[in-house]
Amino acid sequence: MALTDKKIALITGGSQGIGAATARALVAKDYFVVINYSSNTATATGLVEELGATNSVAMKADASIVSDTNTLVDTVVSKYGRIDALICSAGKLGLQDISETTEAGFDSLFAINVKGPYFLAQKAAPHMPPGSHIVLLSTTQCHASTVTPEYILYDMTKGALEQMVRVLAKTLGPKGVFVNAVAPGPTATDMFLNSGRPQAVLDKIASFSPHNRIGDPKEVADAIVFLTQNRWVSGQIVKVNGGMA
Repeated sequence: MALTDKKIALITGGSQGIGAATARALVAKDYFVVINYSSNTATATGLVEELGATNSVAMKADASIVSDTNTLVDTVVSKYGRIDALICSAGKLGLQDISETTEAGFDSLFAINVKGPYFLAQKAAPHMPPGSHIVLLSTTQCHASTVTPEYILYDMTKGALEQMVRVLAKTLGPKGVFVNAVAPGPTATDMFLNSGRPQAVLDKIASFSPHNRIGDPKEVADAIVFLTQNRWVSGQIVKVNGGMA
């Protein structure tokens, strides 16, 4: 299939974890994927080598800096003409309770988890044809009844993101653009596994699911791909957590 026949997907945080799994899944659906990354060039170029240069390209930009994301969108549009799917997978966990939160930490977490997706959507929307999709990444922690104090700031950012989905779906709906989010439960990404939790805590978290395990990034990617194919789901938060919540 020629590039001109492929849909164009831009995935922030696309070089690893859920973003990388989504890139693989979208290529399987005949998308050309733009894999945005912030620092790890080797990982991003390795994924492009895996997927093939006819199916993917890596572009460096900090998804928390508006000037970077504006340049990213401009580059994608100048090279490929449009954006059919915007997947905002870049994010940061940042566990800290209210007594530990600094102003710098607050601003940093909101910059990557909220400001980045907001201004990416603003910049990309004019270049998204009818039938396009925006998919944001939230968290099941916004819907769980067992949230612990250190999740306060992280959940605040994802709560803002979920409200963005609801309103933006109405804003862009008349243009034919669909906006949704997935809210994963615990998922075996580097961000989750390298968060400093002891193995006993990881095992306890796995036990919260009736399947007694945490999710795989591919399982979340499958839900994201579904949302890029459907033309009647919009303004929704799809929880992907194996029945945890």
